Amino acid sequence: MFVSLQSIVGKPARSRRLGVFGAVLLLVVGAARAEVTLASPFTDHLVLQRELPVPVWGKADPGERVKVRLDGQTRRTTADAAGAWRVELSAMKAATKGRELVVTGSKTKTPLKLSDVLVGEVWLCSGQSNMDFTVARTEKFYFAGVENEVEEVAAANHPLIRMFTGEWRKSAVPVERVGGAWQVCTPETAREFSAIGYFFARRLRQELDVPVGIVKLTFGASCAQAWVRREAMAADPRTAAELAKFDAELAAYRADTAKRAKYDAHRAAWEAAAAEAKAKGTKPSRAPRNPDPEQDQHNPTVMFNGMIAPVVPYAVRGVLWYQGESITGPRALFPVWNELLIGDWRSLWGRELPFYFVQLASYGGKGDIAGTRAMQAEALRLPATGMAVAIDVGDRTDVHPKNKQAVGDRLARLALARTYGRDVVDTGPEPVSARASSDGAVVVTFKANAGVLRAPGGAPGGFELAGVDGKFFAAAGTLAGDTVMLRAEGVTAPRRVRYAWANYPEAANLANAEGLPAAPFRMEVGP
Repeated sequence: MFVSLQSIVGKPARSRRLGVFGAVLLLVVGAARAEVTLASPFTDHLVLQRELPVPVWGKADPGERVKVRLDGQTRRTTADAAGAWRVELSAMKAATKGRELVVTGSKTKTPLKLSDVLVGEVWLCSGQSNMDFTVARTEKFYFAGVENEVEEVAAANHPLIRMFTGEWRKSAVPVERVGGAWQVCTPETAREFSAIGYFFARRLRQELDVPVGIVKLTFGASCAQAWVRREAMAADPRTAAELAKFDAELAAYRADTAKRAKYDAHRAAWEAAAAEAKAKGTKPSRAPRNPDPEQDQHNPTVMFNGMIAPVVPYAVRGVLWYQGESITGPRALFPVWNELLIGDWRSLWGRELPFYFVQLASYGGKGDIAGTRAMQAEALRLPATGMAVAIDVGDRTDVHPKNKQAVGDRLARLALARTYGRDVVDTGPEPVSARASSDGAVVVTFKANAGVLRAPGGAPGGFELAGVDGKFFAAAGTLAGDTVMLRAEGVTAPRRVRYAWANYPEAANLANAEGLPAAPFRMEVGP
């Protein structure tokens, strides 16, 4: 950007001693121009969304005239006073042959050219570590690696699947850029692709026969509120207090010079020790925790500002979301954060983005995971949402289950059926009613979905009944077409039924003919 001579002349001592040579140097620097730049998601090998208008934007010198060309389309604009510019390309059909995107500035000598540009379907993948979870286990993603990792990596040769992986970044204010670049899917690059994003893209590529791009913006252990925009949070009376609390903590930290100096000293000592350990081939100790509230992925807005803001409004078809393992208090706000996030992202993109999310997998950890699944499901009240159930592919001892193939496939089913109108079964059995019979049994009826119900491994398990006292007891069940008949010893007048209501509902096995599991549920029992 321009360096103002006046801004230097106005400074004392050192600046005034520059002399004639310094003044000439400053004039040369002041005459230098900034190159026209594109926003973060625009790199070689990118995938643009088909059949929708495509915004293209970036920075230049204020007042600079900018021209964008792609596949016969030419758009012109002028950078505003802040240097920002934006154009919009008309909707395009899918294109499997790489094209060239050219951006030229009136003050720029060399045009900016992006090669191998495809047009197809683009989805944004976001959330925490289970969406961050990569196809292969690597030094960076030590917790990852899918089932049949070796075979999956070797087979990951799909030149029409691409992924943009945003670099991890947190910020208290929106930033303009997030690091990252589009990569073509090969056995080498796919190792660090989001596993869920990759398997989702692979299914879409097979079914739709168009290029598929995934924009991966994820951060491990991040909370839902970290991905919500400040303006949305401040405008909602349910969440404004949490934003104010964060602002107060941030201000207090920035005023505490001693605390910041102490952390800097600890960090420097750790870095020296870590370098020494690496040289010896040993594992370094864990880095000291950064006390800066801005660098805490549990806090409001910081992930949105650092990773989502730089890519708005890159044209995408919809959003895939996997978050819920990390929830901070007040816990009752968790469904509110989800509601705000979905609504605000849709407002930012200017349309009702399909939003498909993953319900937490089975896990034997502490906390009310069953209750969290119920809070996640509340988002289904919003239009154009869908939930991929994962209680059958969890891991009792690992919060990061490896069967991401099933999760990616179930998200793809939702997209194929609800976004693309394909004749695909996209959910497991869904309960319609629960009725008590005269002999103390309960009959639960399910919506017809891929034929009669299934209970792999035997009779349906994972059901419980409760009487007027509210105490639940395990229920024995039998299948009959689209119904399950339940009886529980000691419950003669059942009032409530629930299914898979446990952190690790091992006995839950109800599914449909497609093998899709029923979601956990609870219902009142009618007469």
